[in-house]
Amino acid sequence: MARAPSTAHSEAPQHLKAVALKLFAERGIDGVTVRQIAEAAGQKNHAAITYHFGSKDALIRELVVDGAQAIDARRNAALDRAKADGDLHSVVDVMEILVETSVDPDPPAWGECYNRFVVGLQLSNRALFMDALAGRWNSGYQRCLDEVRRLMPDLPADLLNQRLVFMGGAIGGILAGRETELADRSRDHPMWSHPDTLRRVARALASIIED
Repeated sequence: MARAPSTAHSEAPQHLKAVALKLFAERGIDGVTVRQIAEAAGQKNHAAITYHFGSKDALIRELVVDGAQAIDARRNAALDRAKADGDLHSVVDVMEILVETSVDPDPPAWGECYNRFVVGLQLSNRALFMDALAGRWNSGYQRCLDEVRRLMPDLPADLLNQRLVFMGGAIGGILAGRETELADRSRDHPMWSHPDTLRRVARALASIIED
């Protein structure tokens, strides 16, 4: 049954964003044109990006915020549950929350893309990334860092903060690498698809902070 025109029209921006996220993750923001996004999304009108978002940069900002909001919501909810259950006993516990909430629980058919997208964006245009966030959508991340500080009161603050910076860089790179490998459907990736891998990532991140 064909969709009503109004329904199809309302779904077009979301489909364009999903396709753009995939292309940006694969090729970087400078390797993708608005025309290519429109064509990949099946849009005959190559001005679809301009029509729905205003510009390529505006589309990129929406993608950054969409993902950041979703991660922050998952992270805060996971922290609330863990604190209510009294489950935050170690740095590993906190890292498991950071890692698990960075992974899309309902990815599109072609796989997860957001970590690859934001890591690439920060390397090519960090100013655009930071401007899109404008200091928002990181309350869950900051709460996780506060929990680590609570759990490690004897480590000098400057040393702990340095290790937290190292951890923050590592988590993005590791998860972006995981997405890249899993996006390759030409072969199996037993290490990255293993059910324990994310927990092992969390332990590796904890070791950056604790050792």
